[in-house]
Amino acid sequence: MTHIISYARIRSFVKQHPDSGTSLNAWFQLVSKHNFANYNELKTLSPSADVVKNDKGVSLTVFNIHGNKYRLIAAIHYNRNKLYIRDILRHEDYNKDKWKT
Repeated sequence: MTHIISYARIRSFVKQHPDSGTSLNAWFQLVSKHNFANYNELKTLSPSADVVKNDKGVSLTVFNIHGNKYRLIAAIHYNRNKLYIRDILRHEDYNKDKWKT
């Protein structure tokens, strides 16, 4: 099982965007029940996941949530089965690229 850190980010985002709740909870249930050895294994379960680099060159994984209305940005440590939620953004906020700094 993948340990997701932290569900509090999901709760906080859902308070501001209640329509995201069902999709974020479904994502959480799906991802937390699996161990992924690498990105290719993750991609089989979540085809919309993409790897992007921030301005520091760190690879992060971006998940499309709720029909691409929202984006969940995560750092995944496959060797430790840990996923760190870095941010959850509306699509238009994601496109501003402020999350990359």
